[in-house]
Amino acid sequence: MPQARTAILLVACADRPGLVCTVAEFIRSHCGNILYLEQHVDQDHRAFFMRIEWALDGFGLDERSLAPRFVKEVAEPLEMDWQLFTSDQRPRVAIFATKEGHCLYDLLSRHEAGELNVDIPLIIGNRTDLQSAAERFGIPFHHFPITKANKAAQEADEIALLEANGIDTIVLARYMQILSDAFVSRFPNRVINIHHSFLPAFIGAKPYHQAYQRGVKIIGATSHYVTADLDDGPIIAQDVISVSHRESVADFIRRGRDNEKTVLARAVYAHAQRKVLVFNNKTVVFS
Repeated sequence: MPQARTAILLVACADRPGLVCTVAEFIRSHCGNILYLEQHVDQDHRAFFMRIEWALDGFGLDERSLAPRFVKEVAEPLEMDWQLFTSDQRPRVAIFATKEGHCLYDLLSRHEAGELNVDIPLIIGNRTDLQSAAERFGIPFHHFPITKANKAAQEADEIALLEANGIDTIVLARYMQILSDAFVSRFPNRVINIHHSFLPAFIGAKPYHQAYQRGVKIIGATSHYVTADLDDGPIIAQDVISVSHRESVADFIRRGRDNEKTVLARAVYAHAQRKVLVFNNKTVVFS
């Protein structure tokens, strides 16, 4: 049975008394039935954040007039930053991959099972190792080999392809290329990356080998939005698992990959559900 359509509003502004009441009253005054409300106050910056969702069935404003009325009656007087979505606005996601397939296969399997509220029109690879994975799930695969000489031109062609397909979110599923600042700036807070959480330690191609040699006792994974500062963007999801001296390098890699794909899926899910707000290179992730 299809779920009823809802409106989802994310707001951020300076904290002051009555903010929750003001937004809720706006919705009530137009006969809206609130289904979800969560708010957070950053005490250090006196900043207010809220996610509120309500049923569109029976709501007194049509979708064309909702945003202008909210801006005039609430957002402008309270100097709010805001984002408004409907529950059937599915993010259009392009997945970038290289040769490690664990994150890509996991996302595609979850998508096929209906766990992720996104559309995936295309997959981009800088190698062709995972083209068969895309074909297995019936998703077009586009090969863009990247070198120092052609990077700018290839990224320009990638952006053109993304724009032609209405892509608004990019997921780097163990994509082993650094995106240029110019590329990232076209998709602010809409490029999601995954990597191990050893950084800044154990830099390089074999972090799990280095961790094994040091005898670490936990393995972590971090998923974050990509910014111009490499691996330093706002964190969406993290997790750790315990390991011991009894485990081999192969065990570290296997368990680390399991953690990576789970954390990435959590981040993509939160983004798709419109549950993430970015503030000062940090995130508020609503439950």
